Amino acid sequence: MITRFECPNLTSMLIIVVLHTWIKRDVNRLAEGFLGAVMVRDWRTRTVLSISLWQQIENVYSMGGVDRHIEAARLPARLGVATRCGVFCYVGDWRQVMFGAGISKPSPLAT
Repeated sequence: MITRFECPNLTSMLIIVVLHTWIKRDVNRLAEGFLGAVMVRDWRTRTVLSISLWQQIENVYSMGGVDRHIEAARLPARLGVATRCGVFCYVGDWRQVMFGAGISKPSPLAT
């Protein structure tokens, strides 16, 4: 899952960065199937990307049980931050996807 935050100023960007760090702890503790998240910051363009990994696509719904995330999800609009989010799923082994090779391996996230 990748969420993009386009901030109108550095103050709102700093708030998003701090919130992400704060919320990540609760998500790690409370959300089922959460593997981890990283944040990519571009201070010049005031853009933040939050990239999270999940064991199964269904696990993303467990974010609904993280109260801090629910509360924080309302804040970007109030700060004038534009958001976009996309879900990116495993489509196959890299050799199969890029070169059509007959090699099939499970997702690197499979246990």
